Amino acid sequence: MLVELIAIMAPVFVGASLGFIWIRLGHPYPVEFVTKLVFNIGTPSLIIASLSGANIDAGSFGRTMLGTLCVLFSMALLNFAMAWLLRKDWRVLLAPMMYPNTGNMGLPVALYAFGESGFAFAITVMVTVALVQFTFGAVMASRNRNPLRTLVRTPTVYAILISLALLLTDTDLPLWIANTVDLISGFTVPLMLITLGVSLASIQVRNLKSGLGFSLLRTLTAALVAYGVGMLLSLPPLAHTILVLQMSMPIAVYNYLFAQRAKREPQYVAALVFCSTLLSFLYLPVLLAVMM
Repeated sequence: MLVELIAIMAPVFVGASLGFIWIRLGHPYPVEFVTKLVFNIGTPSLIIASLSGANIDAGSFGRTMLGTLCVLFSMALLNFAMAWLLRKDWRVLLAPMMYPNTGNMGLPVALYAFGESGFAFAITVMVTVALVQFTFGAVMASRNRNPLRTLVRTPTVYAILISLALLLTDTDLPLWIANTVDLISGFTVPLMLITLGVSLASIQVRNLKSGLGFSLLRTLTAALVAYGVGMLLSLPPLAHTILVLQMSMPIAVYNYLFAQRAKREPQYVAALVFCSTLLSFLYLPVLLAVMM
């Protein structure tokens, strides 16, 4: 089991370390360009490539999305208790409570731990979180943003619709399209990991003690809520496992960027991101050992 856990976590650790070391050595890294490339081209391609050929029925797909939404909503409500406990403005903690790193961190871990079948459910959770984060999250960060306009201009939405159409009609993509999408999607996960390391190397970290406490509480809460939601919705065992795993991921780096935009204690949020990511290399092997 130990060898299996090392095999799962090693690519994640090495990929993030490459980005971290790259920046520490003083080399440039176009974060904005890479982020746009990953979210506008890589992620939609990855969704279509993974879901179109996945052994997942539309019902399981829909219930997994519903389960993810229920967990996000529950975490938003629990945020008020967390804010009271830590004596923080609830708006500062809302995004870190709701949005785990289901992309950069969650996808590689799910892929190496549970293979292609688990990866399809991991994509489903990641897509749901991303849609909420880049609509509701954008509104919270800037009240001038139009959520409907953001949704319409998000390529991920169209990738989901295409994948759903293929799932519902049991249709295969033409071979040339399938090969093209599969090729393009190949750069997504490695770039996600490298960019994660770059982001961690680029943020200044303070409030480490508070960051560690919040990260531990948030991870335990998210895992329990996801487990309970999966039981209530009678999710398939693999989908249930992936939901718990994905929602237990460390805090997404994008929460720091949104905090900067909203001017809501970005340095404190940076500490939460940093601490939760470091802690994940300790608790994820334990969580995986239990679930596997």
